[in-house]
Amino acid sequence: GVGPESVVAVALPRSFDLVVALHAVVRAGGAYLPLDLGLPTERLAYMTRTAEPVLILTDTLSEASLAPEVGGERVLLDSPTVRTRLAALAGSDLAEAERRAPLLPHHPAYVIFTSGSTGMPKGVLVEHEAIVNRLRWMQDAYTLRPGDRVLQKTPASFDVSVWEFFWPLAEGVPLVVARPDGHKEPLYLAELIREQRVSVLHFVPSMLAAFLGETEVADCPSLRLVVCSGEALPSELVGRFHTSAAGAPVALENLYGPTEAAVDVTSGACTALTATEGRASASIGLPVWNTRLYVLDARLRPVPVGVPGELYLAGVQLARGYLGRPALTGERFVADPYGAPGTRMYRTGDLVRRLADGRIDYLGRTDDQVKLRGFRIELGEIEAVLTSAPEVDRAAVVVREDRPGVRRLVAYAVPAPGATLDRVALRALAAARLPEYMVPAVFTELERLPLSPNGKLDRRALPAPLIPTPAAPAAPAAQVPAGTPEQILCALMGEVLGLPGVGPDANFFELGGDSI
Repeated sequence: GVGPESVVAVALPRSFDLVVALHAVVRAGGAYLPLDLGLPTERLAYMTRTAEPVLILTDTLSEASLAPEVGGERVLLDSPTVRTRLAALAGSDLAEAERRAPLLPHHPAYVIFTSGSTGMPKGVLVEHEAIVNRLRWMQDAYTLRPGDRVLQKTPASFDVSVWEFFWPLAEGVPLVVARPDGHKEPLYLAELIREQRVSVLHFVPSMLAAFLGETEVADCPSLRLVVCSGEALPSELVGRFHTSAAGAPVALENLYGPTEAAVDVTSGACTALTATEGRASASIGLPVWNTRLYVLDARLRPVPVGVPGELYLAGVQLARGYLGRPALTGERFVADPYGAPGTRMYRTGDLVRRLADGRIDYLGRTDDQVKLRGFRIELGEIEAVLTSAPEVDRAAVVVREDRPGVRRLVAYAVPAPGATLDRVALRALAAARLPEYMVPAVFTELERLPLSPNGKLDRRALPAPLIPTPAAPAAPAAQVPAGTPEQILCALMGEVLGLPGVGPDANFFELGGDSI
């Protein structure tokens, strides 16, 4: 029953089978929905209820992690029956007549869920025409050659993975697949790049910083192109990259785009001179093929060069909309007053300014959406989960950087009248309903949330949380014997976090640590 306008969920770890499964769904005419097995059951169940997949492609080990609430017929790729049926199929390409219906440019290619401000994620449906434009532009811009090798390390539930999975194989170039969770390990990635002679890969800027802290670009001689996207690329990091390359011909490209516009809609080259231009972050550059960028004021009028405004996107890369959310689709995908009749533009919520040479500078957000370590997070979604607890009257969440280089989510909660806040229970609630990267590192109790003169939440007035640095134990030798694994781990944690006297009961994440 797989064909145009149908969705197939894929619940597999990063592997050869995952690559084959995604390509198989798309070639059959369906749209794939990646299911991250590390997400809470409630979130996965909501995704499958919304997308209504005709089946779930998985394997025996992964299927054991899927609760019954995660709906859809399950096909186990490693079952003897399925393997026998697959082995009997012809190895030739699928003919158009074999599909349930002709596959056309406006049919869906994939569905990826992103954070939503209402407490539940929203499913973005991207069509073939949109992602094909994006992939063809990328080949024209960066031209994969026979000697190239592309690294696939982005989780399939994030849209950067789409070009990793499809661009190299469409051009007949080898794809190197990192092991599951390998994208979090800089030393492993450096070893893999050298061992497999990887020439093209992607980094979120925060992960690029971690990578440069462990290895030199010059020590990875096969590299020729590093693509960054997912968050603002600091100019200082651009300088570090080129210093680390030590003159090696490795290009650094800064790309920008929301999931709602087929991964990326702008690109800009970042040379060694970029770090000297005097801006905090690198420009996001110029639009890709068949894409229009508007910088508009609150009345949808173009603002002059150099004046901040909200970025609107138009062109073939716009998503169809949000699955099952017509009102939200109508709110974010609006009529394009500067395009042909019937065309749309997408309201990004990003604050930008256009430079004299046409390039775009990213300045921040106009709403409460944030990017943390490359993850797109709606703070309202976290707040909605926290306020669902009976003991919480109001909640607010912000990203703070109270120590240089350490950005973390901090939650503030006001207890309901007569209630007592249990931080451990709140953390458990968040962990049960949100992805790991959306669980606040710190929970702080307040009597009331600060308000601005017009009665709105004043996020800037939220106090810095107390960093629970434990005092040095009275008898450290007795509590943590020197030279033991426990003492070594405490010392390493203190060194990484820049904190003295970290004890054996300290919480790494509460002290500011993260997965990078």
